[in-house]
Amino acid sequence: MPLPIEDYALIGDCHTAALVGRDGSIDWTCLPRFDSASVFAALLGDAGHGRWSVAPTDPDATATRAYVDDTFVLVTTWTTSTGVVEVVDFMPFGDRRANVVRRVRGVSGTVALHEELRLRFDYATALPWVRQTGGEGRDGELVAIAGPDAIVVRGPRLTASDHAHTADLEVSAGETVDVVLTWYPSHREPPEPLDVDAQLAATTGWWQDWASRGEPPVAYADAVQRSLLILRALTHEDTGGIVAAATTSLPEQRGGSRNWDYRYVWLRDASLTLQALMMHGYREEAHQWRRWLLRAIAGDPADVQIMYGLAGERWLPERELDELPGYEGASPVRLGNAAYQQYQGDVFGEVMVALDEARELGDDDTDESWPLQRALVQHVEEHWKEPDNGIWEIRGEPRHFTHSRVMLWAALDRAVRGVERHGLDGPVDRWRALRDEVRAEVEQHGWDADRGTYVQHYGSTEVDASLLQIAQVGFVAYDDPRMTGTVAALESDLLHHGLLTRYRTESGVDGLEGAENPFLTCSFWLVEQYARSGRLDDATALMDRLVGHANDVGMLSEEIEVETGHHLGNTPQALSHLALVRAADAISRARAS
Repeated sequence: MPLPIEDYALIGDCHTAALVGRDGSIDWTCLPRFDSASVFAALLGDAGHGRWSVAPTDPDATATRAYVDDTFVLVTTWTTSTGVVEVVDFMPFGDRRANVVRRVRGVSGTVALHEELRLRFDYATALPWVRQTGGEGRDGELVAIAGPDAIVVRGPRLTASDHAHTADLEVSAGETVDVVLTWYPSHREPPEPLDVDAQLAATTGWWQDWASRGEPPVAYADAVQRSLLILRALTHEDTGGIVAAATTSLPEQRGGSRNWDYRYVWLRDASLTLQALMMHGYREEAHQWRRWLLRAIAGDPADVQIMYGLAGERWLPERELDELPGYEGASPVRLGNAAYQQYQGDVFGEVMVALDEARELGDDDTDESWPLQRALVQHVEEHWKEPDNGIWEIRGEPRHFTHSRVMLWAALDRAVRGVERHGLDGPVDRWRALRDEVRAEVEQHGWDADRGTYVQHYGSTEVDASLLQIAQVGFVAYDDPRMTGTVAALESDLLHHGLLTRYRTESGVDGLEGAENPFLTCSFWLVEQYARSGRLDDATALMDRLVGHANDVGMLSEEIEVETGHHLGNTPQALSHLALVRAADAISRARAS
Protein backbone atom coordinates (compact mmCIF):
# COMPACT_ATOMS: atom_id res chain seq x y z
CA MET A 1 0.00 0.00 0.00
CA PRO A 2 1.22 3.53 -0.67
CA LEU A 3 2.03 5.91 2.16
CA PRO A 4 -0.11 8.90 3.16
CA ILE A 5 0.26 11.56 0.48
CA GLU A 6 2.01 13.92 2.89
CA ASP A 7 4.75 11.33 3.44
CA TYR A 8 6.18 11.88 -0.03
CA ALA A 9 8.85 14.38 -1.10
CA LEU A 10 9.46 15.66 -4.61
CA ILE A 11 12.70 15.42 -6.53
CA GLY A 12 12.85 16.78 -10.07
CA ASP A 13 14.92 18.07 -12.96
CA CYS A 14 12.42 20.56 -14.48
CA HIS A 15 11.47 17.96 -17.07
CA THR A 16 9.79 15.44 -14.81
CA ALA A 17 9.70 14.46 -11.15
CA ALA A 18 9.62 11.55 -8.72
CA LEU A 19 7.94 11.10 -5.35
CA VAL A 20 10.12 9.58 -2.63
CA GLY A 21 8.40 8.16 0.45
CA ARG A 22 9.55 8.38 4.04
CA ASP A 23 10.14 4.62 3.83
CA GLY A 24 12.78 5.04 1.12
CA SER A 25 10.54 3.93 -1.75
CA ILE A 26 10.10 5.90 -4.98
CA ASP A 27 6.44 5.18 -5.73
CA TRP A 28 5.76 7.57 -8.63
CA THR A 29 7.93 8.47 -11.60
CA CYS A 30 7.08 9.29 -15.21
CA LEU A 31 9.99 9.39 -17.68
CA PRO A 32 11.15 11.42 -19.49
CA ARG A 33 8.42 14.09 -19.05
CA PHE A 34 5.85 14.91 -16.40
CA ASP A 35 3.11 13.60 -18.69
CA SER A 36 4.95 10.51 -19.91
CA ALA A 37 3.79 7.04 -18.92
CA SER A 38 4.87 5.90 -15.47
CA VAL A 39 7.85 3.69 -14.68
CA PHE A 40 6.92 3.46 -10.98
CA ALA A 41 3.21 3.63 -10.11
CA ALA A 42 2.90 2.02 -6.66
CA LEU A 43 1.34 5.33 -5.55
CA LEU A 44 -1.79 4.31 -7.46
CA GLY A 45 -1.74 0.68 -6.41
CA ASP A 46 0.90 -1.40 -4.68
CA ALA A 47 4.50 -2.51 -5.07
CA GLY A 48 3.55 -4.74 -7.98
CA HIS A 49 2.75 -1.65 -10.04
CA GLY A 50 6.34 -0.47 -9.87
CA ARG A 51 8.56 1.03 -7.22
CA TRP A 52 12.21 1.44 -6.23
CA SER A 53 13.07 1.02 -2.57
CA VAL A 54 16.41 1.58 -0.82
CA ALA A 55 16.20 1.30 2.98
CA PRO A 56 17.84 -0.34 6.00
CA THR A 57 16.86 -3.90 6.83
CA ASP A 58 16.57 -3.03 10.53
CA PRO A 59 12.79 -2.99 11.21
CA ASP A 60 13.33 -0.43 13.97
CA ALA A 61 15.26 2.01 11.79
CA THR A 62 14.08 5.62 12.02
CA ALA A 63 14.34 8.29 9.36
CA THR A 64 14.47 12.06 9.18
CA ARG A 65 14.74 13.97 5.93
CA ALA A 66 15.33 17.42 4.52
CA TYR A 67 16.36 19.10 1.32
CA VAL A 68 19.82 20.54 0.96
CA ASP A 69 19.14 24.25 1.40
CA ASP A 70 17.14 25.77 -1.49
CA THR A 71 17.36 22.65 -3.67
CA PHE A 72 15.52 19.45 -4.53
CA VAL A 73 18.41 17.30 -3.34
CA LEU A 74 16.70 15.18 -0.70
CA VAL A 75 18.74 13.74 2.18
CA THR A 76 17.13 11.00 4.27
CA THR A 77 19.09 10.12 7.41
CA TRP A 78 18.50 6.59 8.67
CA THR A 79 19.43 5.69 12.24
CA THR A 80 19.66 1.98 13.07
CA SER A 81 20.93 -0.12 15.96
CA THR A 82 24.25 -0.61 14.13
CA GLY A 83 24.91 2.80 12.63
CA VAL A 84 23.72 5.76 10.60
CA VAL A 85 23.50 6.21 6.81
CA GLU A 86 22.27 8.96 4.53
CA VAL A 87 20.40 8.32 1.28
CA VAL A 88 20.76 11.27 -1.08
CA ASP A 89 18.07 11.30 -3.79
CA PHE A 90 18.12 13.75 -6.69
CA MET A 91 17.50 14.17 -10.40
CA PRO A 92 20.45 15.87 -12.12
CA PHE A 93 19.64 19.23 -13.68
CA GLY A 94 21.03 20.11 -17.09
CA ASP A 95 22.33 16.64 -18.00
CA ARG A 96 19.70 16.44 -20.79
CA ARG A 97 18.91 12.88 -19.76
CA ALA A 98 16.24 11.53 -17.45
CA ASN A 99 18.23 10.30 -14.44
CA VAL A 100 17.36 9.37 -10.87
CA VAL A 101 20.32 9.10 -8.50
CA ARG A 102 20.28 7.35 -5.12
CA ARG A 103 23.55 7.82 -3.23
CA VAL A 104 24.06 5.94 0.05
CA ARG A 105 26.65 7.49 2.39
CA GLY A 106 27.89 5.83 5.56
CA VAL A 107 27.90 8.20 8.52
CA SER A 108 28.72 5.93 11.46
CA GLY A 109 28.95 2.23 12.17
CA THR A 110 27.82 -0.25 9.52
CA VAL A 111 24.29 -0.44 8.18
CA ALA A 112 22.73 -3.28 6.18
CA LEU A 113 20.34 -2.07 3.43
CA HIS A 114 18.01 -3.76 0.98
CA GLU A 115 17.30 -2.50 -2.53
CA GLU A 116 14.21 -3.61 -4.43
CA LEU A 117 13.60 -2.52 -8.02
CA ARG A 118 10.29 -3.24 -9.73
CA LEU A 119 10.18 -1.63 -13.18
CA ARG A 120 6.72 -1.46 -14.78
CA PHE A 121 6.46 0.58 -17.95
CA ASP A 122 3.40 2.30 -19.42
CA TYR A 123 1.35 2.65 -16.23
CA ALA A 124 2.19 -0.88 -15.08
CA THR A 125 0.79 -2.44 -18.27
CA ALA A 126 4.20 -3.51 -19.65
CA LEU A 127 6.59 -5.84 -17.86
CA PRO A 128 10.01 -5.15 -19.41
CA TRP A 129 12.48 -7.60 -20.80
CA VAL A 130 15.56 -7.39 -18.57
CA ARG A 131 19.18 -8.35 -19.03
CA GLN A 132 22.10 -7.78 -16.72
CA THR A 133 25.76 -7.20 -17.45
CA GLY A 134 28.80 -6.27 -15.41
CA GLY A 135 30.66 -8.07 -12.69
CA GLU A 136 29.86 -9.05 -9.15
CA GLY A 137 29.59 -6.61 -6.26
CA ARG A 138 28.97 -2.93 -6.89
CA ASP A 139 29.53 -2.60 -10.61
CA GLY A 140 26.42 -4.20 -12.03
CA GLU A 141 24.44 -2.87 -15.00
CA LEU A 142 20.82 -3.80 -15.64
CA VAL A 143 18.99 -2.91 -18.86
CA ALA A 144 15.19 -3.10 -19.08
CA ILE A 145 13.27 -2.60 -22.34
CA ALA A 146 9.59 -2.52 -23.26
CA GLY A 147 8.45 -1.01 -26.55
CA PRO A 148 9.89 2.49 -27.00
CA ASP A 149 11.20 2.76 -23.44
CA ALA A 150 14.48 1.57 -21.96
CA ILE A 151 16.08 1.93 -18.54
CA VAL A 152 19.65 1.29 -17.50
CA VAL A 153 20.41 0.93 -13.79
CA ARG A 154 24.02 1.04 -12.60
CA GLY A 155 25.05 0.13 -9.08
CA PRO A 156 25.23 -2.99 -6.90
CA ARG A 157 24.54 -6.13 -8.91
CA LEU A 158 20.87 -7.11 -8.69
CA THR A 159 19.31 -10.54 -8.36
CA ALA A 160 16.07 -11.45 -10.12
CA SER A 161 13.23 -12.76 -7.95
CA ASP A 162 9.46 -12.79 -8.57
CA HIS A 163 9.47 -10.09 -11.26
CA ALA A 164 11.65 -7.87 -9.09
CA HIS A 165 15.39 -7.25 -8.80
CA THR A 166 16.98 -6.98 -5.39
CA ALA A 167 20.35 -6.37 -3.77
CA ASP A 168 21.63 -6.51 -0.21
CA LEU A 169 24.53 -4.29 0.78
CA GLU A 170 26.38 -3.06 3.82
CA VAL A 171 27.67 0.49 4.04
CA SER A 172 30.14 1.57 6.69
CA ALA A 173 31.21 5.02 7.87
CA GLY A 174 33.01 6.89 5.10
CA GLU A 175 31.77 4.61 2.30
CA THR A 176 29.60 5.75 -0.63
CA VAL A 177 27.47 3.56 -2.89
CA ASP A 178 25.75 5.09 -5.91
CA VAL A 179 22.80 3.68 -7.81
CA VAL A 180 21.81 5.55 -10.98
CA LEU A 181 18.72 4.94 -13.11
CA THR A 182 18.64 6.46 -16.60
CA TRP A 183 15.79 6.40 -19.12
CA TYR A 184 16.60 6.38 -22.83
CA PRO A 185 14.80 5.52 -26.11
CA SER A 186 14.98 1.79 -26.62
CA HIS A 187 16.24 2.08 -30.20
CA ARG A 188 19.46 3.66 -28.94
CA GLU A 189 22.38 2.26 -27.01
CA PRO A 190 22.54 2.86 -23.25
CA PRO A 191 24.09 6.26 -22.46
CA GLU A 192 27.45 6.58 -20.81
CA PRO A 193 27.60 6.34 -16.99
CA LEU A 194 26.91 9.49 -15.02
CA ASP A 195 29.57 11.35 -13.05
CA VAL A 196 27.58 11.52 -9.82
CA ASP A 197 29.96 13.84 -7.96
CA ALA A 198 29.92 16.39 -10.76
CA GLN A 199 26.16 16.18 -11.27
CA LEU A 200 25.41 16.50 -7.57
CA ALA A 201 27.55 19.62 -7.34
CA ALA A 202 26.08 21.10 -10.52
CA THR A 203 22.48 20.37 -9.53
CA THR A 204 22.93 21.77 -6.03
CA GLY A 205 24.57 24.88 -7.43
CA TRP A 206 21.88 25.47 -10.05
CA TRP A 207 19.00 25.32 -7.60
CA GLN A 208 20.75 27.51 -5.05
CA ASP A 209 21.67 30.07 -7.68
CA TRP A 210 18.06 30.19 -8.89
CA ALA A 211 16.77 30.58 -5.34
CA SER A 212 19.23 33.37 -4.60
CA ARG A 213 17.67 35.55 -7.30
CA GLY A 214 14.28 35.60 -5.60
CA GLU A 215 12.83 38.23 -3.30
CA PRO A 216 10.72 36.47 -0.63
CA PRO A 217 8.59 38.69 1.62
CA VAL A 218 9.46 39.16 5.27
CA ALA A 219 6.39 37.21 6.35
CA TYR A 220 6.64 33.41 6.02
CA ALA A 221 9.87 33.70 4.05
CA ASP A 222 10.80 30.02 4.33
CA ALA A 223 7.39 28.80 3.18
CA VAL A 224 7.41 31.26 0.29
CA GLN A 225 10.91 30.27 -0.78
CA ARG A 226 9.99 26.58 -0.86
CA SER A 227 6.77 27.38 -2.72
CA LEU A 228 8.64 29.36 -5.37
CA LEU A 229 11.08 26.47 -5.75
CA ILE A 230 8.18 24.05 -6.19
CA LEU A 231 6.64 26.28 -8.84
CA ARG A 232 9.97 26.30 -10.67
CA ALA A 233 10.28 22.52 -10.34
CA LEU A 234 6.87 22.18 -12.02
CA THR A 235 8.01 24.36 -14.94
CA HIS A 236 9.35 22.43 -17.93
CA GLU A 237 12.84 23.69 -18.70
CA ASP A 238 12.61 23.41 -22.49
CA THR A 239 9.04 24.43 -23.28
CA GLY A 240 8.21 26.77 -20.37
CA GLY A 241 4.96 24.91 -19.71
CA ILE A 242 3.93 24.88 -16.03
CA VAL A 243 2.12 21.71 -14.93
CA ALA A 244 -0.61 21.95 -12.32
CA ALA A 245 0.84 19.03 -10.34
CA ALA A 246 3.24 16.13 -10.75
CA THR A 247 0.61 13.41 -10.33
CA THR A 248 -2.63 12.03 -11.67
CA SER A 249 -5.72 10.68 -9.94
CA LEU A 250 -4.87 11.30 -6.30
CA PRO A 251 -8.40 11.56 -4.87
CA GLU A 252 -10.15 14.62 -3.49
CA GLN A 253 -12.06 12.31 -1.14
CA ARG A 254 -10.96 8.96 0.25
CA GLY A 255 -12.31 6.18 -1.93
CA GLY A 256 -14.02 8.73 -4.16
CA SER A 257 -14.15 9.21 -7.91
CA ARG A 258 -13.10 12.88 -8.14
CA ASN A 259 -9.69 11.86 -9.46
CA TRP A 260 -8.13 13.89 -12.26
CA ASP A 261 -4.91 14.06 -14.26
CA TYR A 262 -3.11 17.32 -13.43
CA ARG A 263 0.11 16.81 -15.40
CA TYR A 264 -0.83 19.45 -17.97
CA VAL A 265 -0.63 23.21 -18.38
CA TRP A 266 -3.76 25.10 -17.38
CA LEU A 267 -3.76 28.66 -18.69
CA ARG A 268 -5.24 29.75 -15.36
CA ASP A 269 -2.71 28.04 -13.12
CA ALA A 270 0.20 29.00 -15.36
CA SER A 271 -0.92 32.64 -15.46
CA LEU A 272 -1.21 32.81 -11.68
CA THR A 273 2.15 31.06 -11.29
CA LEU A 274 3.68 33.59 -13.64
CA GLN A 275 2.37 36.42 -11.47
CA ALA A 276 3.82 34.86 -8.31
CA LEU A 277 7.23 34.37 -9.90
CA MET A 278 7.31 37.84 -11.43
CA MET A 279 6.43 39.53 -8.16
CA HIS A 280 9.46 37.88 -6.59
CA GLY A 281 12.05 38.86 -9.16
CA TYR A 282 11.91 36.03 -11.70
CA ARG A 283 11.50 38.04 -14.89
CA GLU A 284 13.06 35.48 -17.26
CA GLU A 285 10.26 33.08 -16.37
CA ALA A 286 7.81 35.72 -17.57
CA HIS A 287 9.56 35.87 -20.93
CA GLN A 288 9.64 32.08 -21.21
CA TRP A 289 6.00 31.61 -20.30
CA ARG A 290 4.87 34.30 -22.71
CA ARG A 291 6.75 32.52 -25.49
CA TRP A 292 5.02 29.28 -24.49
CA LEU A 293 1.65 31.05 -24.56
CA LEU A 294 2.24 32.49 -28.01
CA ARG A 295 3.08 29.06 -29.37
CA ALA A 296 0.27 27.21 -27.60
CA ILE A 297 -2.64 29.47 -28.53
CA ALA A 298 -1.34 30.70 -31.88
CA GLY A 299 -4.05 30.64 -34.52
CA ASP A 300 -7.74 31.38 -34.28
CA PRO A 301 -8.71 32.65 -30.79
CA ALA A 302 -11.86 30.55 -31.17
CA ASP A 303 -9.61 27.52 -30.77
CA VAL A 304 -8.16 28.62 -27.43
CA GLN A 305 -8.28 25.83 -24.86
CA ILE A 306 -8.19 26.09 -21.08
CA MET A 307 -5.28 23.63 -20.93
CA TYR A 308 -2.55 22.13 -23.09
CA GLY A 309 0.25 19.62 -22.99
CA LEU A 310 3.73 20.67 -21.91
CA ALA A 311 4.73 21.73 -25.40
CA GLY A 312 1.30 23.09 -26.29
CA GLU A 313 -0.30 19.81 -27.35
CA ARG A 314 -4.04 20.25 -27.87
CA TRP A 315 -5.27 16.65 -27.92
CA LEU A 316 -5.60 15.44 -24.31
CA PRO A 317 -8.36 12.80 -24.44
CA GLU A 318 -9.42 11.36 -21.11
CA ARG A 319 -9.53 7.63 -20.49
CA GLU A 320 -9.82 5.38 -17.47
CA LEU A 321 -7.02 2.93 -16.72
CA ASP A 322 -8.38 -0.29 -15.27
CA GLU A 323 -4.90 -1.76 -14.69
CA LEU A 324 -4.29 0.57 -11.71
CA PRO A 325 -6.68 0.27 -8.74
CA GLY A 326 -6.09 3.84 -7.57
CA TYR A 327 -4.69 5.42 -4.43
CA GLU A 328 -6.10 3.40 -1.50
CA GLY A 329 -8.64 2.01 -3.96
CA ALA A 330 -9.96 5.40 -5.12
CA SER A 331 -10.97 4.80 -8.70
CA PRO A 332 -10.98 5.45 -11.54
CA VAL A 333 -7.40 6.28 -12.43
CA ARG A 334 -7.61 8.76 -15.28
CA LEU A 335 -5.13 9.64 -18.01
CA GLY A 336 -5.71 12.80 -19.97
CA ASN A 337 -8.33 15.34 -18.96
CA ALA A 338 -11.62 15.91 -20.76
CA ALA A 339 -11.77 19.44 -19.36
CA TYR A 340 -9.55 20.52 -22.25
CA GLN A 341 -12.73 20.58 -24.34
CA GLN A 342 -14.57 22.91 -21.96
CA TYR A 343 -15.21 26.60 -22.40
CA GLN A 344 -14.12 28.53 -19.31
CA GLY A 345 -14.44 32.23 -19.83
CA ASP A 346 -12.32 33.14 -16.82
CA VAL A 347 -9.06 32.03 -18.46
CA PHE A 348 -9.14 35.06 -20.76
CA GLY A 349 -9.09 37.28 -17.71
CA GLU A 350 -6.30 35.36 -16.01
CA VAL A 351 -4.08 35.54 -19.10
CA MET A 352 -4.73 39.24 -19.65
CA VAL A 353 -4.15 40.06 -15.96
CA ALA A 354 -0.83 38.18 -15.96
CA LEU A 355 0.42 39.89 -19.10
CA ASP A 356 -0.70 43.28 -17.77
CA GLU A 357 1.30 42.69 -14.58
CA ALA A 358 4.29 41.83 -16.72
CA ARG A 359 3.93 45.21 -18.44
CA GLU A 360 3.61 46.96 -15.09
CA LEU A 361 6.91 45.41 -14.05
CA GLY A 362 8.60 46.70 -17.19
CA ASP A 363 8.36 43.61 -19.39
CA ASP A 364 7.56 45.29 -22.71
CA ASP A 365 5.24 43.51 -25.10
CA THR A 366 6.80 42.05 -28.18
CA ASP A 367 5.34 42.63 -31.61
CA GLU A 368 3.61 39.26 -31.36
CA SER A 369 2.26 39.52 -27.82
CA TRP A 370 -0.04 42.53 -28.05
CA PRO A 371 -1.69 41.42 -31.31
CA LEU A 372 -2.39 38.10 -29.62
CA GLN A 373 -3.97 39.87 -26.67
CA ARG A 374 -6.08 41.96 -29.01
CA ALA A 375 -7.28 38.78 -30.68
CA LEU A 376 -8.18 37.28 -27.30
CA VAL A 377 -10.16 40.39 -26.39
CA GLN A 378 -11.95 40.27 -29.73
CA HIS A 379 -12.98 36.71 -28.90
CA VAL A 380 -14.28 37.96 -25.54
CA GLU A 381 -16.30 40.62 -27.32
CA GLU A 382 -17.92 38.02 -29.53
CA HIS A 383 -18.59 35.32 -26.92
CA TRP A 384 -18.88 36.99 -23.52
CA LYS A 385 -22.60 36.26 -23.18
CA GLU A 386 -22.17 32.48 -23.44
CA PRO A 387 -22.45 30.27 -20.32
CA ASP A 388 -19.35 28.31 -19.36
CA ASN A 389 -18.07 25.51 -17.13
CA GLY A 390 -16.39 27.85 -14.65
CA ILE A 391 -13.10 27.84 -12.80
CA TRP A 392 -13.78 24.48 -11.13
CA GLU A 393 -14.42 22.73 -14.46
CA ILE A 394 -18.00 21.89 -13.68
CA ARG A 395 -19.10 18.76 -15.53
CA GLY A 396 -22.74 19.66 -15.12
CA GLU A 397 -24.76 22.17 -17.09
CA PRO A 398 -22.84 25.28 -18.28
CA ARG A 399 -23.96 28.38 -16.43
CA HIS A 400 -23.30 32.08 -16.16
CA PHE A 401 -20.80 31.87 -13.31
CA THR A 402 -20.24 35.19 -11.57
CA HIS A 403 -16.51 34.56 -11.24
CA SER A 404 -16.21 33.94 -14.96
CA ARG A 405 -18.08 37.13 -15.79
CA VAL A 406 -15.84 39.15 -13.48
CA MET A 407 -12.77 37.67 -15.15
CA LEU A 408 -14.15 38.61 -18.58
CA TRP A 409 -14.52 42.12 -17.16
CA ALA A 410 -10.87 41.90 -16.08
CA ALA A 411 -9.79 40.90 -19.59
CA LEU A 412 -11.46 44.01 -21.01
CA ASP A 413 -10.15 46.18 -18.18
CA ARG A 414 -6.55 45.13 -18.82
CA ALA A 415 -6.97 45.73 -22.53
CA VAL A 416 -8.19 49.26 -21.76
CA ARG A 417 -5.24 49.73 -19.42
CA GLY A 418 -2.85 48.60 -22.13
CA VAL A 419 -4.01 51.50 -24.28
CA GLU A 420 -4.45 54.13 -21.58
CA ARG A 421 -1.33 53.46 -19.53
CA HIS A 422 1.09 51.88 -21.96
CA GLY A 423 0.25 53.54 -25.27
CA LEU A 424 -0.70 50.35 -27.09
CA ASP A 425 -3.17 50.49 -29.96
CA GLY A 426 -6.74 49.25 -29.87
CA PRO A 427 -10.43 50.26 -29.99
CA VAL A 428 -10.38 51.54 -26.43
CA ASP A 429 -13.77 53.26 -26.54
CA ARG A 430 -15.46 50.03 -27.58
CA TRP A 431 -13.58 48.00 -24.98
CA ARG A 432 -14.40 50.52 -22.28
CA ALA A 433 -18.11 50.48 -23.14
CA LEU A 434 -18.25 46.68 -23.11
CA ARG A 435 -16.34 46.55 -19.83
CA ASP A 436 -19.01 48.78 -18.28
CA GLU A 437 -21.76 46.62 -19.75
CA VAL A 438 -20.27 43.47 -18.23
CA ARG A 439 -19.97 45.17 -14.85
CA ALA A 440 -23.59 46.26 -14.95
CA GLU A 441 -24.70 42.72 -15.80
CA VAL A 442 -22.72 41.24 -12.90
CA GLU A 443 -24.18 43.73 -10.45
CA GLN A 444 -27.70 42.99 -11.70
CA HIS A 445 -27.62 39.21 -11.98
CA GLY A 446 -24.64 38.11 -9.87
CA TRP A 447 -25.64 39.96 -6.70
CA ASP A 448 -28.06 38.77 -4.00
CA ALA A 449 -29.36 42.01 -2.48
CA ASP A 450 -31.36 40.21 0.23
CA ARG A 451 -28.30 38.48 1.62
CA GLY A 452 -25.73 41.10 0.60
CA THR A 453 -23.41 38.79 -1.33
CA TYR A 454 -22.28 37.91 -4.80
CA VAL A 455 -23.52 34.49 -5.86
CA GLN A 456 -21.98 31.46 -7.52
CA HIS A 457 -23.93 31.84 -10.76
CA TYR A 458 -26.84 33.85 -12.08
CA GLY A 459 -30.17 32.73 -10.64
CA SER A 460 -28.56 31.02 -7.66
CA THR A 461 -28.39 31.79 -3.96
CA GLU A 462 -25.27 29.64 -3.52
CA VAL A 463 -21.82 31.14 -2.95
CA ASP A 464 -18.44 29.99 -4.24
CA ALA A 465 -14.92 30.53 -2.90
CA SER A 466 -13.82 31.75 -6.35
CA LEU A 467 -15.71 34.96 -5.52
CA LEU A 468 -12.67 35.91 -3.43
CA GLN A 469 -10.92 36.72 -6.69
CA ILE A 470 -13.37 39.53 -7.40
CA ALA A 471 -11.30 41.87 -5.24
CA GLN A 472 -7.99 40.41 -6.43
CA VAL A 473 -8.59 41.65 -10.00
CA GLY A 474 -9.91 45.04 -8.88
CA PHE A 475 -13.61 44.62 -9.67
CA VAL A 476 -14.33 45.90 -6.15
CA ALA A 477 -12.06 46.94 -3.29
CA TYR A 478 -11.17 44.39 -0.63
CA ASP A 479 -12.96 46.45 2.02
CA ASP A 480 -15.99 47.29 -0.13
CA PRO A 481 -19.22 46.34 1.70
CA ARG A 482 -20.15 44.12 -1.24
CA MET A 483 -16.93 42.19 -0.74
CA THR A 484 -17.12 41.98 3.03
CA GLY A 485 -20.72 40.81 2.71
CA THR A 486 -19.60 38.10 0.32
CA VAL A 487 -16.90 37.04 2.78
CA ALA A 488 -19.50 36.75 5.53
CA ALA A 489 -21.60 34.47 3.31
CA LEU A 490 -18.56 32.33 2.48
CA GLU A 491 -17.72 32.02 6.17
CA SER A 492 -21.29 30.98 6.90
CA ASP A 493 -21.71 28.45 4.09
CA LEU A 494 -18.31 27.05 3.15
CA LEU A 495 -16.11 26.91 6.24
CA HIS A 496 -15.42 23.33 7.28
CA HIS A 497 -13.55 23.12 10.57
CA GLY A 498 -12.17 26.57 9.83
CA LEU A 499 -11.05 25.94 6.22
CA LEU A 500 -12.91 26.76 3.02
CA THR A 501 -14.41 24.30 0.58
CA ARG A 502 -14.83 25.50 -3.00
CA TYR A 503 -18.64 25.33 -3.03
CA ARG A 504 -21.42 23.18 -1.62
CA THR A 505 -21.28 19.93 -3.58
CA GLU A 506 -24.75 19.17 -2.19
CA SER A 507 -26.16 21.75 -4.61
CA GLY A 508 -25.46 19.36 -7.50
CA VAL A 509 -23.98 22.14 -9.60
CA ASP A 510 -20.91 20.11 -10.62
CA GLY A 511 -22.79 17.08 -11.91
CA LEU A 512 -20.58 14.68 -9.93
CA GLU A 513 -21.20 12.21 -7.14
CA GLY A 514 -19.58 12.45 -3.74
CA ALA A 515 -18.12 15.33 -1.74
CA GLU A 516 -14.69 16.86 -1.30
CA ASN A 517 -12.52 18.33 1.41
CA PRO A 518 -11.37 21.93 2.04
CA PHE A 519 -9.43 23.29 -0.92
CA LEU A 520 -6.19 24.87 0.24
CA THR A 521 -6.07 27.54 -2.45
CA CYS A 522 -9.42 28.94 -1.32
CA SER A 523 -8.28 29.26 2.29
CA PHE A 524 -5.12 31.08 1.18
CA TRP A 525 -7.35 33.42 -0.84
CA LEU A 526 -9.30 34.06 2.36
CA VAL A 527 -6.03 34.93 4.12
CA GLU A 528 -5.32 37.47 1.40
CA GLN A 529 -8.81 38.91 1.70
CA TYR A 530 -8.51 39.22 5.48
CA ALA A 531 -5.11 40.91 5.25
CA ARG A 532 -6.21 43.37 2.59
CA SER A 533 -9.44 44.33 4.36
CA GLY A 534 -8.07 45.14 7.82
CA ARG A 535 -8.46 41.73 9.47
CA LEU A 536 -4.75 41.11 9.97
CA ASP A 537 -5.14 39.02 13.12
CA ASP A 538 -7.58 36.70 11.34
CA ALA A 539 -5.23 36.52 8.35
CA THR A 540 -2.25 35.60 10.49
CA ALA A 541 -4.13 32.96 12.48
CA LEU A 542 -5.43 31.26 9.34
CA MET A 543 -2.06 31.53 7.59
CA ASP A 544 -0.27 29.92 10.53
CA ARG A 545 -2.70 27.04 10.40
CA LEU A 546 -2.39 26.59 6.63
CA VAL A 547 1.40 26.71 6.59
CA GLY A 548 1.31 24.16 9.39
CA HIS A 549 -0.42 21.73 7.02
CA ALA A 550 2.65 21.57 4.77
CA ASN A 551 4.57 18.35 5.17
CA ASP A 552 8.05 18.07 6.63
CA VAL A 553 9.67 19.25 3.37
CA GLY A 554 7.22 22.10 2.71
CA MET A 555 4.92 20.44 0.17
CA LEU A 556 1.18 21.01 -0.11
CA SER A 557 -1.32 18.98 -2.07
CA GLU A 558 -4.69 20.14 -3.33
CA GLU A 559 -6.92 19.54 -0.30
CA ILE A 560 -6.77 18.72 3.42
CA GLU A 561 -8.78 16.16 5.33
CA VAL A 562 -9.27 18.41 8.33
CA GLU A 563 -10.23 15.69 10.78
CA THR A 564 -6.92 13.85 10.30
CA GLY A 565 -4.61 16.44 8.73
CA HIS A 566 -3.94 14.09 5.80
CA HIS A 567 -3.26 15.57 2.37
CA LEU A 568 -5.65 14.72 -0.45
CA GLY A 569 -5.63 15.43 -4.18
CA ASN A 570 -2.73 15.77 -6.56
CA THR A 571 0.65 16.86 -5.22
CA PRO A 572 2.54 19.11 -5.09
CA GLN A 573 -0.25 21.42 -6.21
CA ALA A 574 0.96 24.55 -8.01
CA LEU A 575 -2.27 26.40 -7.24
CA SER A 576 -1.86 25.80 -3.48
CA HIS A 577 1.71 27.06 -3.47
CA LEU A 578 1.13 30.15 -5.59
CA ALA A 579 -1.85 31.07 -3.39
CA LEU A 580 0.45 30.69 -0.36
CA VAL A 581 2.84 33.18 -1.95
CA ARG A 582 0.05 35.69 -2.58
CA ALA A 583 -1.23 35.31 0.98
CA ALA A 584 2.23 35.90 2.47
CA ASP A 585 2.66 38.98 0.28
CA ALA A 586 -0.65 40.36 1.49
CA ILE A 587 0.29 39.86 5.13
CA SER A 588 3.68 41.50 4.57
CA ARG A 589 2.01 44.54 3.00
CA ALA A 590 -0.54 44.76 5.80
CA ARG A 591 2.16 44.63 8.48
CA ALA A 592 4.12 47.34 6.70
CA SER A 593 1.17 49.73 6.37
